[in-house]
Amino acid sequence: MPKSNANLALKGLDEMFSTEESRQEQKREQVQQIPIEELFPFKEHPFKVLDDEAMQRTVESVAQYGVLAPLIARPRPEGGYEIISGHRRQHAAELAGLDTLPVIVREMTDDAAVILMVDSNLQRENILPSERAFAYKMKLEALKNQGARSDLTSCQVGTKFRADESLAEDTGESARNVQRFIRLTNLIPELLDLVDEKKISFNPAVELSYLDEAQQRDFLQAMDETQNAPSLSQAQRMKKLAQEEKFTYEAAFAIMGEAKKDELDKVVIKNDTLKKYFPRSYTPRQMEDVIIKLLEQWQRRQQRQNER
Repeated sequence: MPKSNANLALKGLDEMFSTEESRQEQKREQVQQIPIEELFPFKEHPFKVLDDEAMQRTVESVAQYGVLAPLIARPRPEGGYEIISGHRRQHAAELAGLDTLPVIVREMTDDAAVILMVDSNLQRENILPSERAFAYKMKLEALKNQGARSDLTSCQVGTKFRADESLAEDTGESARNVQRFIRLTNLIPELLDLVDEKKISFNPAVELSYLDEAQQRDFLQAMDETQNAPSLSQAQRMKKLAQEEKFTYEAAFAIMGEAKKDELDKVVIKNDTLKKYFPRSYTPRQMEDVIIKLLEQWQRRQQRQNER
C-alpha cells in the first residue's frame, strides 16, 4: 500500500475510534476570561441595572468571591462581545474593580439572543411593569420571526397566534395579559415611570395606552394639576373620548378633578388639626382611641335625648 494511502487509512481509523467523550469535549462551550472593556450591553436591553441596595450586596460578593456564574455573550461584528445574560454581574464587577470576567461566548442569531436574554432576566424576583412590557414585546417579535421562517406557508394571523400562545406558555401569563403588558410600551416615558412607581395602577395604565402622545401629555398635566391618580373607570372614559375624537385637556381635567367613590366614603382630618387637641406625646393610634370614645359618649347622649 502506498505510504499516503496508509496515512489516510490510519487517520480514518483515529476518527472512527475516537471516543464520544472526546467529540463532545470539542463541542462543549468553554468559559473564557474576557476583558471587561470588551463586553457591551445588549441592544435595547429592557431590564434596568440599578445602583440600589441589592446591587451593593452583589458588589460586595463579587469583590470577595469573584463572579461565580459566567456571563453569556456573543461576538459583535464591530469587535468585542454583546452581553446576552449577566448585565448586573458585569456592572457589579465593574464597580468592584475587576479587569476580566468569566464568559461563555456563543454564536447566536438576533432572535435566539433576544429569547435567551429575556428568559434569563424574567427569572428575577422583582421585575418592573415597564421591564416586563418591553421584554414581552421583544420576545414576541423574535418568536414571530422564528415561526415565520419555520413555516413559510402559514398565514400571518396563524403565526401571530402561535407566537402569542408560546409566549404565554413560557411566562405563565394568559395570552390576553401578555398583550396588555405589551400595550404599556405605547405609554410616554413619564407615564410609564409612574406605573413603575405604583402611582398609576396597571389596569388604568393599559386604558391610557390607547391615547396618542399629545393626549397622554394633556392627561399627565391634568393629573399633576388635580393631584389625583386615575381610576379604571376614569381611564376608560378618557380612552372612549380619544376614540370618538372628543378628547381635550379640559375634558381630562374635568374627569381627573372628580371625587372618587372611595373618597366620598371617607372623612379625613389632618394631623395639624388634631394636634391642637392632644398632647404632643400622643401617637395617631392614641388619638384615634380617644376620638372613638368621645363619639361613643356623644352617641349615647343622643340616644337618651331621643328617648325622652
